[in-house]
Amino acid sequence: MTDSETTDFIETTRTSYDAIAKDYSAAYPGLPERPVDMSLVGAFAQLVRANGAAPVADLGSGPGHITAHLHELGVPAFGVDLSPAMVSLAREAYPALRFHRGSMTSLDLPDGTLGGILALYSIIHVPDAHLPATFAGFHRALVPGGHVLLAFQKSERPGLHLTERFGHRIDLHYHWRPAYVVSDMLVKAGLDVTATLIREPQDEEKWPRAFVLARKPG
Repeated sequence: MTDSETTDFIETTRTSYDAIAKDYSAAYPGLPERPVDMSLVGAFAQLVRANGAAPVADLGSGPGHITAHLHELGVPAFGVDLSPAMVSLAREAYPALRFHRGSMTSLDLPDGTLGGILALYSIIHVPDAHLPATFAGFHRALVPGGHVLLAFQKSERPGLHLTERFGHRIDLHYHWRPAYVVSDMLVKAGLDVTATLIREPQDEEKWPRAFVLARKPG
């Protein structure tokens, strides 16, 4: 991995999603039609509710659909996204909910305040070298017994780099990983991995999907 892939990844990810925000939102106008995926989000919500009333941070919330779904499931949730354009679209679609700009790599949240952290297909834009500190930040922000649910493309391949999407010029790196690599990083950050699920590709998908559920001891 080159220095250019790690040094400016936050800025290039932000500007890329700003460029495609409207087209992305139009292409994915609602919840994904993936029963297995959504059942895991429901299980995550149930675990969070059982541990108390602390809110969930949906990191990489995009158009806000999953944040709104968590709210419908009885979980106080808010969305965080790097892209101001994505945040604006989410606020427009769900004005009763809270969305703000931020980065999962440096959570601007007090210690021990989150009941859960959800990151669906958003750690894929974080280089390997930055994940340990990111997961340490998750541990810091969670209440004892708080839960994390991650979803990402599973592959031994390193990923890919896109320079165009929806007809827009972008500079977006995608990092694929085996599930055990992510699980090991979570454990080293002080979290207990409680479940791992691999779903095979469906329809237009090219890579298996990995879901990792973890918990902060306490």
